[in-house]
Amino acid sequence: MNLEFQNFSSLPKYAFQNRYNEFEELKNQEPEAGAYPFDKMEEECGIFGLVSDENTDTFSLSQFGLFALQHRGQEACGITVGNDGKMYSIKDEGLVLDVFKTIENPETFMGNCVIGHTRYTTAGDKKKYNYQPFFAKNEYDQIILSIAHNGNLTNAKQLKKELEEEGVVFRATSDSEVILRLIQKNLDLGLRGAIKATMEKIEGAYSVVGVTRNKFFAFRDFNGIRPLVLGAIDEKTFVVASESCALDGVGAQYVRDILPGEIVYTSDNEEGLQSYLVKENCTNRICSFEYIYFARPDSMLEGINVHEVREKSGMKIWEQAPVEADVVIGVPDSGVPAAIGFAKASGIPFRPVLIKNRYIGRSFIIPSQEMREHYVNLKLNPIVSEIKDKRVVIIDDSIVRGTTSKRLVKILKKAGVKEIHFRSVSPPIIAPCFLGIDTPTKDDLISANMTKDELRDYLEVDSLEFLSVPNLQDILGSKNHCFGCFTEKYPVEKPVEEDLFQ
Repeated sequence: MNLEFQNFSSLPKYAFQNRYNEFEELKNQEPEAGAYPFDKMEEECGIFGLVSDENTDTFSLSQFGLFALQHRGQEACGITVGNDGKMYSIKDEGLVLDVFKTIENPETFMGNCVIGHTRYTTAGDKKKYNYQPFFAKNEYDQIILSIAHNGNLTNAKQLKKELEEEGVVFRATSDSEVILRLIQKNLDLGLRGAIKATMEKIEGAYSVVGVTRNKFFAFRDFNGIRPLVLGAIDEKTFVVASESCALDGVGAQYVRDILPGEIVYTSDNEEGLQSYLVKENCTNRICSFEYIYFARPDSMLEGINVHEVREKSGMKIWEQAPVEADVVIGVPDSGVPAAIGFAKASGIPFRPVLIKNRYIGRSFIIPSQEMREHYVNLKLNPIVSEIKDKRVVIIDDSIVRGTTSKRLVKILKKAGVKEIHFRSVSPPIIAPCFLGIDTPTKDDLISANMTKDELRDYLEVDSLEFLSVPNLQDILGSKNHCFGCFTEKYPVEKPVEEDLFQ
């Protein structure tokens, strides 16, 4: 259903309430049975790769690295290992530790290189054939090439059609397989040449790690939209991962971020890891939402600590929209550092009032609206004595559909809060992402359909404010990041919807 909230200004006040009720009724019908009933932007995927001059415990190291990236995807995970010129792969549904428990012979997955992937679906369906890493085999049923990808391609359907017309057979419905098949097709150019030819064809967001029988490689798109970092355990062992927290997890030192348009790879002719820039002087356009929500707070992205960005955002929104209150609370987890920053700047005490149940998975089947309401209390519950009869500032990382925010306000009011002042430390989300984040359609993004005042009334709060785009740019120290979901201006040309993998 397309609700045209843009026309609110022409309606009388009673009509506003009717439209709010219609919006709420629609949202209360979501999600369908079996869906996860929270309305955050969903994580993307996490990728990990390691290469060494000698055989090492790739089984354990990949497990540790992927475990550190578990927040980037909880649907499935997998690894591909290179061992004495042979390659072995395993992938399955579930969390990292659950999948690794199914490996009966860990010795098989000891080698000199490994890549891994934690999955959240952003393109292609959720069937097992879309789990990563993807791999290609030769006529002897032996794996010769394997990749893991974080991001979304914007021209994947067109490229898939071209490849199929050339006789290439696809086994999955994910855009990531297009990358695999293009590299495989061009291997006669050498590994670096094949990757270069692939990068010159594909468009969108992609950070990729991969292995062949005797080589390791990683590369990043020309805008650097999705993160990718490089580390070293010693002078013989290198690690590539989505975030620096995965380097910490395997005892590697952070070296630097992989550059936009860069390939790093091993070569038969030279020792260590080599670097090649497919295109010089690319502008880094990393996703700003990585800092707001996706990345772990202990990660460094492009030399910037994620926790510091979140704390500064809380301080900045106090400067932007000060308010008198008795207590500041943050929505766990990413709203908490911002709440601490708000408290530091304002002098209003911070209290960790919202208790998050960390044992709730994504497998609840909740057929009725009444039970979905209970679910919110299961996920977040307040310490009533800390907020009863008080004026509260609540800090959240973002407002997406608005359903969770509204239910949270309802919980706080039930706890006896006197006033509620809502602050979002992201700008209003007015446009969907097609570059590796699972966002609702524009019709479902509440800030795309309501003004700030209308949303304040819908949430039933005393005041509402969003961090401005200029203030976010000031915190990040750059106007070059991708701010597409806030501005509808993207680093790459916006694709026609039918061109995207669904």
